[in-house]
Amino acid sequence: MTALAQSAPAPAAAADSAAIAANPLLAEWTGPYGGVPPWDKVRPELFPQAFEVALAERRAEYQAITRKRSVPTFESIFVPMQNAGKRLNRVFAVFGVMTSNNNNKEYQALDREWSPKFAAANDEITFDPMLFQRIEAVWNDRARLDPQQRRLVERTYDSFVRQGAKLNAEQKAELSRLNQALASEFSTFSEKLLADESTSILITNEAELAGVPASVKAGAAAAAKERGQTGWAIVNTRSAVDPVLTFGTDRALREKVWRVFVNRGDNGGANDTNATIANIVKLRAERARLLGFPTHAHWRMQDTMAKTPDAAMNLMMRVWPAAVGRVKQEVADMTAIAAKEGQAITIEPWDYRFYQEKVRKARYDLDQAELKPYFALDNIIEASYYAANRLYGLNFKEITGKVPVFEPRVRVYEVTDREGQYVGLFYRDDFARTGKRSGAWATTYRSQRDLAPAQTPLSSNNNNFAPAAPGEPVLISLDDAETLFHEFGHAIHSLLQDVTYPGLAGTPRDFVEYPSQVNEHWLLTRDVLDKYARHYETKQPMPQALLDKVIAAQTFNQGFATVEYLSSAIVDMKLHTKADGIVDPDAFEKAALDEIGMPREIVMRHRLPQFNHLFSSDSYSAGYYSYLWSETMDADTWAAFEEAGGPWDQATAKRFADILLSTGNETDRAEAYRQFRGRDPDVNALLKVRGFPTD
Repeated sequence: MTALAQSAPAPAAAADSAAIAANPLLAEWTGPYGGVPPWDKVRPELFPQAFEVALAERRAEYQAITRKRSVPTFESIFVPMQNAGKRLNRVFAVFGVMTSNNNNKEYQALDREWSPKFAAANDEITFDPMLFQRIEAVWNDRARLDPQQRRLVERTYDSFVRQGAKLNAEQKAELSRLNQALASEFSTFSEKLLADESTSILITNEAELAGVPASVKAGAAAAAKERGQTGWAIVNTRSAVDPVLTFGTDRALREKVWRVFVNRGDNGGANDTNATIANIVKLRAERARLLGFPTHAHWRMQDTMAKTPDAAMNLMMRVWPAAVGRVKQEVADMTAIAAKEGQAITIEPWDYRFYQEKVRKARYDLDQAELKPYFALDNIIEASYYAANRLYGLNFKEITGKVPVFEPRVRVYEVTDREGQYVGLFYRDDFARTGKRSGAWATTYRSQRDLAPAQTPLSSNNNNFAPAAPGEPVLISLDDAETLFHEFGHAIHSLLQDVTYPGLAGTPRDFVEYPSQVNEHWLLTRDVLDKYARHYETKQPMPQALLDKVIAAQTFNQGFATVEYLSSAIVDMKLHTKADGIVDPDAFEKAALDEIGMPREIVMRHRLPQFNHLFSSDSYSAGYYSYLWSETMDADTWAAFEEAGGPWDQATAKRFADILLSTGNETDRAEAYRQFRGRDPDVNALLKVRGFPTD
């Protein structure tokens, strides 16, 4: 690391002291651990004032930078830019958790009202000609800076240009209109999708749930009780739906559950998202043209490892044919086993998971239900901490109850390093509930920085596991356990970060998923399983014979898994390389899938009407390919551990942490990977992991 770059200057403008005193959202985060969010004091009505005061303070801080009449230098321009808006960042961090984890009508109204205002406020900074003039002056003289300073200056300059800093006044006004319109549409999409995902199917006849594991039924009964119903509620989220599709013997129920799930946002009612999506895609295309790019995908991919849509599509289409070929084999196997059972059926999408389990059982003598007793949630959580400790020296001590939380079941951990030095806090919100968006994700409430005033990280993981009945352990599937390790990989990345400038913390979209995907590999190591994958009743570790079956079956069903994901990524890229951006989402989805030969037995993992990654923000738009791009590096990284002697090789773990995990974006990520591996990632490692033919 470089030395700390100057001490922090005094705030350019102080927020109204009376407002800060009266509003806990505006106060400095106090208490131990460098201060923590005041979750116990958060209320929707506090946010309007907090937004107004914090936005005004950030505006004043940037105005102070532009008022400097001395020759622009890194210290006079870039250091105060790195420190500007800290109060607003704290308010945003809290608001983001509320809208993702504890959403309600009040927060939705706030999001609708304020999202365009935030976009306008950001544009005000980007479009300020005096500010850009000073940035450009430092950029022109960047050769004299040290490497980290130079990279920060170059990335900041490029970002401002990419966001429209060089446009004329009329063009800037139009771009700001587009940005504000998009912000409104993102909010609308999220609100509609959350409403559709908050629905459920009520089962009153237990016989319909034949085959569904008892733990899943208990979770469904708890969901019904939460909704004031009698029976079993199948909530319209993946973690609730997948077990029914996998184990439920009632084909009619499987079809019903599947149709409701895959048609989220596509029901023609008040929560239909198609018109919203059409507006978003059109607005994105208009913005790209205004900024001088042929398509939205070209604009979005300027700051990625892939660089161009063609590079991403080339990787995806290299894998696609092998995945489709494997699906045909899988469907033939399922059809044969159904026929053997006297079911002369055509495999439909709601049959795939059910019959794939039968094939798995017949071929590998492996039943997913046989695995679940070994994956008690609390044990797998401890397993993730054990692996992080052994690999990177991180220690996790639970301190739940000692700091505020936003929901009673949130758990909190103090994280220290090998020497016992404090690293940061880790929060985990594991359970599904009304008002929480679906899926699993990681968040950082506060990121690490060495630039004074230095900060330690506050990291979190968010899952949607179904709560168990009172007194019963929460048992999760192997897939859920892998998801837990995946999201925890994001947390490890944020906790190990050691950068000076916050502007060099965020990594390219197609690098972000890489550390998390690598972390999945440690779940099935024998050492982790022996210590933590113990049967919840017998307390015995998973037998080697059962693990052997799991490992033998690792490439099983990779056709389905790859096609389900990759079809979503390909449609995303095709959608955002459409120059005019004029689409009927449903029609476009069908045509794009027909063009690539989508197997009829599979539906996209995320159909466009519910594709939260793409339409709740710009974040993953033209970027869903990034999971595959990251997985190429992930598979090749795991190969590096294997070549070094095994998963716990300390020298490899240290190099991985030092070169790739701790450095944020201080160096080009492709160069960093080459430094770690000695070459570019080998796509054959990915093909091998998925069991596809290699070159």
